[in-house]
Amino acid sequence: MLRVAIQSDLKNLNPLLNSNTTDVFVDRLMFEPLLSADAKGNPLPMLAVQVPTQQNRGISADGLTITYHLRRGVKWTDGVPVTSNDVKWSWQAIMNPNNNVVSRHAYDYVSSIDTPNAATLVVHLKQRFAPFVDSFFAESDQPYMIGPAHVLARYSNINQVPFNNAPTVSDGPFKFVEWAHGDHISLTKNDGFFLGRPRLNRIEVRVVPNEETSVNLLRTHSIDYMFQASIQNYETLRTLPDATIVWVNVNGYEAVQLNVARPFLTDPRVRLAIAYSIDKEEIVHTLAWGTQTVATADIPHWMWAYNPSIRSYPHDPVKARELLREAGWAVGPDGIMRKGGEPLQLVMVTNNSNATRRRAGMEVQAMLRQSGIDTEIKYYPGDVLFAPAGAGGILQLGKFDLSMAGWYAGIDPDDSTQLMCENFPPSGYNYSRYCNPQMQVAQHIALTQYDRSARLPAYYRIQQLLMRDNPYVFIYWLRQMEPISVDFHGFDPNPVVESWNAWQWTI
Repeated sequence: MLRVAIQSDLKNLNPLLNSNTTDVFVDRLMFEPLLSADAKGNPLPMLAVQVPTQQNRGISADGLTITYHLRRGVKWTDGVPVTSNDVKWSWQAIMNPNNNVVSRHAYDYVSSIDTPNAATLVVHLKQRFAPFVDSFFAESDQPYMIGPAHVLARYSNINQVPFNNAPTVSDGPFKFVEWAHGDHISLTKNDGFFLGRPRLNRIEVRVVPNEETSVNLLRTHSIDYMFQASIQNYETLRTLPDATIVWVNVNGYEAVQLNVARPFLTDPRVRLAIAYSIDKEEIVHTLAWGTQTVATADIPHWMWAYNPSIRSYPHDPVKARELLREAGWAVGPDGIMRKGGEPLQLVMVTNNSNATRRRAGMEVQAMLRQSGIDTEIKYYPGDVLFAPAGAGGILQLGKFDLSMAGWYAGIDPDDSTQLMCENFPPSGYNYSRYCNPQMQVAQHIALTQYDRSARLPAYYRIQQLLMRDNPYVFIYWLRQMEPISVDFHGFDPNPVVESWNAWQWTI
């Protein structure tokens, strides 16, 4: 049996309602997408037979029709075949406004889907969308898996159905046994898994909110894998006997996110002052032990769309205060900037289960104080901070000025779901409420040109605009630390999800 420690409990086990990386990790043990990716981010077929391209005619010449051919003989654990109807219904469920899905990005580009037979899916797009194949039930920034239509299609919405707490069927390498809320989720192997019988008999996912406790459990061999450990524990984890660290380059980052719709942050000078206030090098040195790379914009340096000409703003509190004075703020007797007697006070939110973010939040709080900005930090459980709007999600509802949080994107450099006007929650992840006409133009080019050479200049421009407008202050690109037992073999995470090849795991 493999024992895994996660930081926070899940909201549900429905593969169409996941809202963070922990949800995706667990759901992926039981459910499969059309396409996955290997450890280097190269697309791989899963329920689909092949990855659609223009070369194999899976993508039409005009870029408006995508055809998927599904594996034959794949079955849900109750023996019902997995068919193109499951995929079509899953798309309809994501687009159903009554369902609390966290993002409809990519799925909302679909005008209709034809299912000429059980193994063929023909997707018609409203317009060209270059990231589509890497986004539609694939390794995207919101990686949904296919749901069982024969179980769920009877409901007008899937927000509160029994399946969410106890999935009666699945098509992945493992199947559901038990969920003791707040404590553990138990799974057993699916002998009928279409890629072969899993090598593990059972997996137990344990909810351990305190990371120090998880480190001790790994030290005493009480767990075999500490899911997405925060960097704060690096010095301890790297010296644990009988444990090793797997590093994963992901299309992701840690950042301070600015809610530009909030009154104090509508002024670009205030946002720029925040950028000058934050000492990225110091945070990487003190909190990440030098294991991470200081970020400029969102796209990491190892991806093809990275703009090497972008430079971070230097740490300069004097410049920050100058900008705030230009914006009409004056230093008060307590050192805090004020305007009309009102202090420049911001609310920063983060998840209390992540030790590194807790410390990073306090460091940023101190750095902002040097520039005359007062910050109150509010901590939330991860399943509340990242929850969909319909479930009271803090980020989705915009109940913050600053957010200290991380981001995992997909294998495509597409960042439009965070940066375009139409992707304000609940339609996407634009938690910053950032909306800029120049960004819209650059994103349109990046999203409609299927040729990489045509997309590259658009992504260069996107990164330039991010540095100019500062809806985020990107601190470092994420090199995820995954501590595991030396007895745990076959663990080979891709840039989006650690459990994509769970049927190959052994211990």
